[in-house]
Amino acid sequence: MDGTNDGAATDAVDGIIEQWTLERPDLADSLWPVQVLGRLQRLGVALEKEFRAFAAERDLELGEFDVLSTLQRSGPPYELTAGAFRKAAMVTSGAITNRIDRMEAKGLVERVRDTEDRRSVKIRLTERGHEVTRAYMADHLANEARMLASFDREECEDLARKLRTLLVSLGDTTIR
Repeated sequence: MDGTNDGAATDAVDGIIEQWTLERPDLADSLWPVQVLGRLQRLGVALEKEFRAFAAERDLELGEFDVLSTLQRSGPPYELTAGAFRKAAMVTSGAITNRIDRMEAKGLVERVRDTEDRRSVKIRLTERGHEVTRAYMADHLANEARMLASFDREECEDLARKLRTLLVSLGDTTIR
């Protein structure tokens, strides 16, 4: 990568690279990682903003949808321990407790004592939680397709392969 954009539209990363090239010409040849990683970082922020707004339109917080979808895809009986959520979401037990409290008040999840270990509490998807998740997921996938509309399916699959390679090289190999 030589830092040029071959006539394509410019973005904020192009501006950042240009500024650094002017400020530190000695680093111009070393700025190539910013072409990808700067864009990935900015893309993460932009996607988070899109996803939060999408969830808010459906009276959910993004973290709540994360809990709902995690429970739904876990399969029957659609329940996990709070500890399993903490591990998956990398948030504090207080944050998970507050999130589950809000979701329980909305009727999306319920807490149930583990029949084998009464000290353990599991979070279970309610029927309302199933309904919300099913409706949300269909809309969510359509929204994601909308966000990727500037690419065709083959380009998306190629990008997905490349991003997978990068994630694996950085150790992100499992959700469990």
